[in-house]
Amino acid sequence: MQTTAKWITDKTAITLTTIITFVVFTTVTVLGSKIIPAPAIPEIVKSFPKYSAFINGLTSIVLILSFLSIKNKKIELHRRFNYTAMILSGIFLVLYIATHFFFPDTRYGDVNHDYIVDESEKTLAGSSRIIYLVILISHILLAAIVLPMVLLSFHYGKTNNVMKHRKLTRYSFPIWLYVTITGVIVYLMISPFYYFPN
Repeated sequence: MQTTAKWITDKTAITLTTIITFVVFTTVTVLGSKIIPAPAIPEIVKSFPKYSAFINGLTSIVLILSFLSIKNKKIELHRRFNYTAMILSGIFLVLYIATHFFFPDTRYGDVNHDYIVDESEKTLAGSSRIIYLVILISHILLAAIVLPMVLLSFHYGKTNNVMKHRKLTRYSFPIWLYVTITGVIVYLMISPFYYFPN
């Protein structure tokens, strides 16, 4: 109970969750819109999408292990997996924001790397482009939805509010798992079209 007493209140957690969610998506939107001109892409940043996909895949495994551990009533193991998933997601977020800042707007099917997918390229890509866009859009929308849910789920778990934690994770867990798995799929599908002019 000592940990609970030192932790933040529900009201503070909701306020912080709102602020963090707003800051994250404002940052991603601003950097993704290229309002701020990016310098030349450092060599290490070119590997960030690959690292991000790896972290997404690893997070998927950790989330499944977390789920299995709580099903087997291994609460401490469940807690450790959740901490690990949160740390991995934090690292992913840093890499994702950096990628959005430095990377040009890569589009699926852009074979000639002119940042435009013309009719011939759409024809060449065929139905795979539609599949990619469906996965990408669902991935982005659910990522936006799940961020505050994950933060609050973590808070309720940390404060031992089991009822609220269970109620929220019933939805946040499958959405978070879907987002991490589709993150890997999106990378595998778009990576052949990455192009670094510098």
